[in-house]
Amino acid sequence: MALTREERETFLAEAHIAALAVDAGAGRAPLTVPIWYQYEPGGDVWIMTGLDSRKNELIKASGRFSLMVDRLDPTIRYVSVEGPVVETVPATVERLRELAARYLPAEKVDGYVEFAWKDHGEQVVIRMRPERWVSSDLGTV
Repeated sequence: MALTREERETFLAEAHIAALAVDAGAGRAPLTVPIWYQYEPGGDVWIMTGLDSRKNELIKASGRFSLMVDRLDPTIRYVSVEGPVVETVPATVERLRELAARYLPAEKVDGYVEFAWKDHGEQVVIRMRPERWVSSDLGTV
C-alpha cells in the first residue's frame, strides 16, 4: 500500500542508511552505494561526500540522484526519492557533526568527527530537491 505524503516524509526523516543511485554513463549500470543522509519533512535531502569522489563526479555530470531507504520490521516499508541537485557547497565540521550524530551513539560522535575531518579529505554537501517519490508499506511477511 502506498504511503501518504506525511508517512513517506516522516519515514525518510528517520535515520536509515540510504542506497544512493546515480547515472554512471553509457554502457554502465547506475552507481549504487550506501550513504548517510539528512532530511527534514518538506525540505531538501542532503548528503556529504568527498570532493574528488566518483559519487560527486557522477552527480555533477547528471545533475540529479536518487535515494532509497527501507526497513523490514515491524513491516516491510520503503521510500525512494529522486530529484535535481539544487546546491553543492564545501562541507563544514558542523554539518559533519550533525550527520554523525544522526547515525552514531552520542559518545562516538566527537571521535568520529575528529577522525573523519582529518582523514577523509575535502568533503562537499550536496542538496537534492525531492521531485519524484515511490513508497510502500508491504505489511508483514
